[in-house]
Amino acid sequence: MSDIDRLEFDTRVHHVVKHNGVVYLTGQVGTPGESAAAQTREVLDKIDRLLALAGSDKSKVLNALLWLDDLRDFEDVNRVWDAWLLKAHAPARSTGQARLAKPGMLVEIIITAAV
Repeated sequence: MSDIDRLEFDTRVHHVVKHNGVVYLTGQVGTPGESAAAQTREVLDKIDRLLALAGSDKSKVLNALLWLDDLRDFEDVNRVWDAWLLKAHAPARSTGQARLAKPGMLVEIIITAAV
């Protein structure tokens, strides 16, 4: 059995868990009250940092799950996502609508990547 590496503990979770060559990130959120586009940029910056910490990067993202507080923000979020994305390495992706943990949070992104 492979070792499990846990990084970036915060209150009750590790933001990065590595196991068997796969990196699992917790859902990353932006600053409540900012626009959906601004929150998406902030979230993707956090994802880049956490992937680097785990020895990975956005070219190795396998799956992305985006939760939006309001699907009317879908196009704004997609513009930021498309600018960040390496199209040749686009992951499987799903987007859904959900009430997020705090008022003003508009975007949460959950990533699974290879190391």
